[in-house]
Amino acid sequence: FDLGLSTLNPVSQTEGRIHFAVVDYVVFAVLLAASMGIGLYYALSGGRQRTTQEFLMADRNMRCLPVSLSLIASFQSAVAIIGVPAEIYAHGTQYWFIGCAYLLGLFIPAHVFIPVFYRLRVTSAYQYLELRFSRAVRICGTLTFICQMVIYMGICVYTPAFALNAVTGFELWVSVLATGLVCTLYTTIGGLKAVIWTDVFQTVVMFAGQLVVIVVGVQKTGGVSEVWRKVWEGNRISGLDLNPDPTERHTFWTLGVGGVFLMLSLYGVNQTQVQRYLSARTEKEAVRSCYMAFPSLQLALALSCVMGLVMFARYCGENHSDKLGTAAGDAMVLYFVMDMLQGLPGLPGLFVACLFSAALSTISSAFNSLATVTMEDLIKPHFPAMTEARAILLSKALAMSYGLLCVAMAYFTHLMGDSVLQMALKIFGMIGGPILGLFSLGMFFPWANSTGAVAGLGAGLSVSFWVSIGTILNRSSGSSSALICSPRSFYMLIASLCSFSRPSGLKRFYSLSYMWYSAFNCFTVILIGLIVSFLTGRRVLTCALRTVYPLLGKLLCFLPERLKKKLCCVTPLGQNELFTKHASNE
Repeated sequence: FDLGLSTLNPVSQTEGRIHFAVVDYVVFAVLLAASMGIGLYYALSGGRQRTTQEFLMADRNMRCLPVSLSLIASFQSAVAIIGVPAEIYAHGTQYWFIGCAYLLGLFIPAHVFIPVFYRLRVTSAYQYLELRFSRAVRICGTLTFICQMVIYMGICVYTPAFALNAVTGFELWVSVLATGLVCTLYTTIGGLKAVIWTDVFQTVVMFAGQLVVIVVGVQKTGGVSEVWRKVWEGNRISGLDLNPDPTERHTFWTLGVGGVFLMLSLYGVNQTQVQRYLSARTEKEAVRSCYMAFPSLQLALALSCVMGLVMFARYCGENHSDKLGTAAGDAMVLYFVMDMLQGLPGLPGLFVACLFSAALSTISSAFNSLATVTMEDLIKPHFPAMTEARAILLSKALAMSYGLLCVAMAYFTHLMGDSVLQMALKIFGMIGGPILGLFSLGMFFPWANSTGAVAGLGAGLSVSFWVSIGTILNRSSGSSSALICSPRSFYMLIASLCSFSRPSGLKRFYSLSYMWYSAFNCFTVILIGLIVSFLTGRRVLTCALRTVYPLLGKLLCFLPERLKKKLCCVTPLGQNELFTKHASNE
């Protein structure tokens, strides 16, 4: 195809593939240099990262604005910037209703999880599990989190590298190394303070890159009214779907209710976010940062969704991803960006910088949180006499090691292919639910014990992997025929098949919408944990009152005091006394 480019255009094309010109590489290089500069600044200023408190927790002295922007950047990865517009382009605006889940998904952490964590003054969220249950539960939770983040970080490193390779022909492994090493370097030398401030910078770049694409796209498509006419005629404006069927991929219930549990697993108990809350100078600042993240998250979602609508107005459902030399559906977003920004010096580089900003912010946050949990949960308990100098050196070595590990994981992601990439994303979503269930079990149910917690976590992870593998095997039989169809005809074929037949029995269970995975696995952990706690004979539950949130006491306020005390649901939040409840089952 002919884009009609002149020699002065910032994007050149040879052999059917679009390539960056010098100005785009300059814009991209400035992003990496700025991120490095922030890391160097915080490595050489202040306390110069000489204590673990400063390196891992930013001296607990951060303001709410940078913390709130860092909360957004931590999980607004390149996967979301490319994936959400592709979702809207293919299926319409139904996904936009996930914004309804943001309200409770941030309100509950602000008033339940943050007060508990902040008053305990923990460094790692998993220290809570030892205070509430036992060291064994803490180690199990830590290892589960490490597994989750290493898999996800490999994907986050790979995605922008794939994008750069698709639109410029830039070597994939060079992109992977550049992303991983730059991020590892500024995280290692600058600590959490550098991570948070680079997140602020990278969030601005993310919003700017998306906004530029939308404005130029609307202008080239014929204006706002023309975009609206085309997306309306193309049935991409979705109404409120109140279908209660849990196997429906996206409805108001799967997105608005199931999405709440997904948000809680990310913004309530994930170490990456908890570490940001705890870096705030006061509890009020931490709560305020959580509230301030809400409008920014809505803006990020809106930009991605509008970008998908402008894409549809431009191409009306056609697939041009093969013109970038790839069959991946998400590559359509990259084609749209390069098509819109041709002839505009530096703007293609700005959008790729936007993708890399999203990736760098997510990856650096993960490196720092992984180093924190490894240091606090797996090393310090065995070496309590370790000097501060050795501890900070080891923390930096851990951050660097995880950086190199995630680069290696990205390489394996590249070797495994797109289907494994999708599987890895699903596994990431399904590991968060059991972790949320483990924290909920400890925080809301005072009579749960450590045996029940370990059993519940094991059951939750087992069920999640069972469902995940069953879903993959259940859908694999139809994948070969889908390869010969265009995306549009494929979606029409699936819709027609679903209208004639519904899966039954175990196949219907495997058809559960992925948005319900977090809720399903969370409740599995809680249910099994409570059953095992009641069946483990003589129980002695000893824990600080401040580790339990009085949820049952507030929900069951109509019960007599005597019955509420018997149910252990009147524990006040924030006290330091210990309570011991003996229950004999002999």
